[in-house]
Amino acid sequence: MGPAAPVLALSGVSKSFGAVRALRGVTLDLYAGEAHALAGENGAGKSTLVKTLSGVHRPDTGQVLLDGRPVEFHSPADAQAAGVAVIYQEPTLFPDLSVAENIFIGRHPRARLGRIDRDRMHASTAALFARLGVPLDPRQPARGLSIADQQLVEIAKALSREARVLIMDEPTAALSGAEVARLFAVVKALREQGCAVLFISHRLDEIFELCQRVTTLRDGAWVASEPVAGLTHDDLIRRMVGRDLDALYPKLDTVPGEVALRVHRLTREGVFTDVSFEVRRGEIVALAGLVGAGRSEVARAIFGVDRWDAGWVEVNGRRLPPASPTAAMSAGLALVPEDRRQQGLVMDQSIERNIGLTGLRALRHSSLGRSSLGPVISRAAERDRARDWAIRLRLKYNRLSDAVSVLSGGNQQKVVLGKWLSTRPQVLIVDEPTRGIDVGTKAEVHRLLSELAADGMAVLMISSDLPEVLGMADRVLVMQEGRLIAEIPRDRATEESVMAAATGRAA
Repeated sequence: MGPAAPVLALSGVSKSFGAVRALRGVTLDLYAGEAHALAGENGAGKSTLVKTLSGVHRPDTGQVLLDGRPVEFHSPADAQAAGVAVIYQEPTLFPDLSVAENIFIGRHPRARLGRIDRDRMHASTAALFARLGVPLDPRQPARGLSIADQQLVEIAKALSREARVLIMDEPTAALSGAEVARLFAVVKALREQGCAVLFISHRLDEIFELCQRVTTLRDGAWVASEPVAGLTHDDLIRRMVGRDLDALYPKLDTVPGEVALRVHRLTREGVFTDVSFEVRRGEIVALAGLVGAGRSEVARAIFGVDRWDAGWVEVNGRRLPPASPTAAMSAGLALVPEDRRQQGLVMDQSIERNIGLTGLRALRHSSLGRSSLGPVISRAAERDRARDWAIRLRLKYNRLSDAVSVLSGGNQQKVVLGKWLSTRPQVLIVDEPTRGIDVGTKAEVHRLLSELAADGMAVLMISSDLPEVLGMADRVLVMQEGRLIAEIPRDRATEESVMAAATGRAA
């Protein structure tokens, strides 16, 4: 008797959108009881593949196979009926309904006279959570649930529909370490119960921890499907980017110059206390620590987004007033925020307009002057400025007039960087500069930061990625519970020394 057929498969699937070939002859097999990773850079075709498996898109050529037989999903409802469920990074539950009502919406168990049988609904929900090994209350309102708990509700909903294939699209991007561990325990339990899991993540460590096989896409084409056992991180990166990535952290040696940023005893009551440090020209200083340590809050206060209660900030010897981003920018400070979609970009505006947002004053000065309608912004100057930064940042785009929302996550991050670098800052604060972007784009962002420091810029980098901290920083400042508790030079910084300080175990 031969091996069992895959539960769900793609065979030679291609999909184009106009002139863009998103998938080119892709093959994928998902087996019961197996976690299968899908790897690839931004723009490799992962999202199109997921949408093809889940009935959003239909292939131009090739076939979708269910239990070895060709099937056509005309809609997501068809895919759900066949047992295919997608768990997205940020689920969309009805906040005013209970957890149980969200799980059984549209198909509530009924009692006599057609009324909803709430006792049976709550009991069924409790049984689903018991199967997942998580203690969620079926009666709890969905409003206020963490992203991690919302994902578990979606998984329970999929199980209630007897899903056989679970597609998880970047499920850990917004989760803490403990929440990731709980999610992985749930996925392993589902595998043991015979579910096929397709797992998509930019975090290679997670692929190696959770998955048995991995399929790699590059530029819409299938590269390899192979067991994870025996592969190394370098092997997988090489398949994803099509070359040896010799320098994921291309740190250039520099000699630090004068102090560009000086923070003295900065305090915001209840958030952070007595924070003091300096960043010199030519330095990359990393601000490390666990989630909730206060790193982003310090950055926001330095830039003037949030008010501080005590202390002061100087840029090139110039004392900044509190709560004034305008004064910070005028002094030569720039902040690339952690949440690029909410705080860094206007998603429905064009690439050129987003890059030009921070330079409106300069663009006005380069324009034809003032009219009765006020300052005139030169569109040509805006476009030239955007094109210059697009080239310097190796941005992948179709037209500069396209909305920034159509770009991949990595290219959106480049637009945010271009927007702030176009102000020609002397001090650059970058908060989680490579979160949610692929390894190839990470290397480009690291190269850029290293070159900026080598040209004399002072860089303060906030990162939760320890290899990034160790690979890029000249010094590591470690925060814990709102206090700066350690400074570790590059030659003494290790994962162990940074984590020991972050968790209060430093000697």
